[in-house]
Amino acid sequence: MKKPESLGLLVPHAGGLSVSNGGLILFGLDDIRQRYFPDARVSCARFRGTDKSEFIDRIDIAGSVLNAIDEVPRFIRRNTRLAAKIENMRRQDIPEYPELAIREILVNAIGHADYSLSGMRILVGIYADRMEIQNPGMLPFGMTMEDLKAGVSKIRNRVIARVFREMGLMEEWGSGYKSVIHACQSGGYPEPDWEELGTAFRVIFYPHPAVLEYPRADVPVNVPASVPVNDRQRWFLEQLAVSKQIRASDLAGYWSISEKTAKRDIADLKRKGLIEFVGAPK
Repeated sequence: MKKPESLGLLVPHAGGLSVSNGGLILFGLDDIRQRYFPDARVSCARFRGTDKSEFIDRIDIAGSVLNAIDEVPRFIRRNTRLAAKIENMRRQDIPEYPELAIREILVNAIGHADYSLSGMRILVGIYADRMEIQNPGMLPFGMTMEDLKAGVSKIRNRVIARVFREMGLMEEWGSGYKSVIHACQSGGYPEPDWEELGTAFRVIFYPHPAVLEYPRADVPVNVPASVPVNDRQRWFLEQLAVSKQIRASDLAGYWSISEKTAKRDIADLKRKGLIEFVGAPK
């Protein structure tokens, strides 16, 4: 990565160098960042229905907004469904929502958020019928929805954009909209909706049609609070509830763990009385 000065993370001040706002938001110490930008963070929630009346799961991503790039997908995976498609004797999992498009929008939400707005943070909400990613701040001044769709690029946070470009997360050519649409279309997902709401910008994703064939199971609620399970086990229970056919190898492959660890997770679920084997366990 380039030197902090060339990226704008450090700027001249009083004969020396001082951290810029963008540098503080991305790399500042937690207590200092919270003092100046208390709302520079990402909050995620999964709701039972189509409104915000009842939570099933929620998390505030700790530390820098950079942490959200890895943490938000984990939250989404454990709170959404998979459909299974068999092609050429091989099973292909279809996530409920388009992962590449979501990552693109998440990165853009972090990069284009208006961190000067008090009391507003980046929000990721999963509902029974949709998922929303919302960031503080409308489109940059003078830019319209038509401009966005046409690929016009107007950067709000130049320092964050430069850092993201260096990290390979974002480029500055205005191709985000077309990338998202392409990712949705190529994966068979409905196109998302884009909205400006007062002082916020929101993108709404809709489930893959194949996933809608399965009933939603609120596994995180159905597991008794007195019976602790890890994220991998929650995911396994969710997939078991919607597809009825899932193996230790599926668990191992999805979470990048050994099959031995996957079998240990499954055996632990059986020991806790949360599942039962029918025939020989796989």
